Amino acid sequence: MNLRHASLPFILAVTWAASPLHAEIKLSKVFTTHMVLQRDMAVPIYGTANPDETVTVAFRNQTKIAVAGKDGKWSVKLDPLKAGGPDTLTIGDKKIEDVLVGDVWVGSGQSNMDMVVTNYSANDPVLAKNAEGTYPKLRLLRKGAGDVWQEATPANNPGFSALLFSFGVPLQKELDVPVGLMVGAVGGTPSGYWLSEDMYRADAACAEATKKFAATYNYDEAMAKYQEAKAKYDGDVAAYKPVEAAAKAEGKTPPPAPRPPQLPGKAGETNGAKIGNLFEAFVRPYVGYGIKGVLWDQGESGTALTGVPQYEVMGALIKGWRNAWGQGEFPFLYVQKPSGGGCAWDLHRSDER
Repeated sequence: MNLRHASLPFILAVTWAASPLHAEIKLSKVFTTHMVLQRDMAVPIYGTANPDETVTVAFRNQTKIAVAGKDGKWSVKLDPLKAGGPDTLTIGDKKIEDVLVGDVWVGSGQSNMDMVVTNYSANDPVLAKNAEGTYPKLRLLRKGAGDVWQEATPANNPGFSALLFSFGVPLQKELDVPVGLMVGAVGGTPSGYWLSEDMYRADAACAEATKKFAATYNYDEAMAKYQEAKAKYDGDVAAYKPVEAAAKAEGKTPPPAPRPPQLPGKAGETNGAKIGNLFEAFVRPYVGYGIKGVLWDQGESGTALTGVPQYEVMGALIKGWRNAWGQGEFPFLYVQKPSGGGCAWDLHRSDER
């Protein structure tokens, strides 16, 4: 074709199509201003770009080069870093300012890890006083709260996990190094939602517990009992509604509403929710980021895996998280509540994980 006779829009289209694509380098959301990198270890930095694109990462006196794979993913590891900062992390043409190096902890589990400082400060004068402070070497990252690192200030502290904040403040003072706190937790949740399905299926102890339980469990019988309980519950709800309405009309607090029966699941399965759904939403985005260890608070809601006890599930979870991070056996500190159906940790067992 003779381009002298082509229209201008056509020429522009041809020029654009012939130009090499140069997509913007994208970083995982955990890499933002005010972040904390883990000290004394090879620190992973990662993201996506065009396939085969070269990415340059610079921090302090180090420069690392990565080439994006066919899937666009790239990663480098910085040589072990000493605590300190702030410094600037440069990735391609992006600059991330105010980066500290210290210890990074992940907090997860259910309500006691999820509930924020304002939920407790009225009854905890120490927590309330600490929340009024500014801590230049303490940084906070809450999954779902903008997904960005924040400085620990009177404006940000009240909206952060009370338990993790109470752990981080004295720890930072004692160590006198920067501390980063990352939280991903949801109130009222069972442990079976906090490990991936692959972690669960690959665990021999969970498989053995399922097999043993299945030998004595009749799912059809359990469903029949559920249907009976559900019919009774429906009747109780119908009887409760006028009582509730009458109490409200008199300005009184209604009596507690009937509680629905729990739908049974098949042996080793949940009653409908996907195994690992919360791990994928709240923990997976942190996996691979350099950390010191994990804090866990959960137990009241059990496992949600029919017939599989908390002990076995937590063993699979801890092992699975450590394998996913690929950092070896990092510290995993936990609080387990007995109201979830008994103590999760048997002190008489020799294979404590």
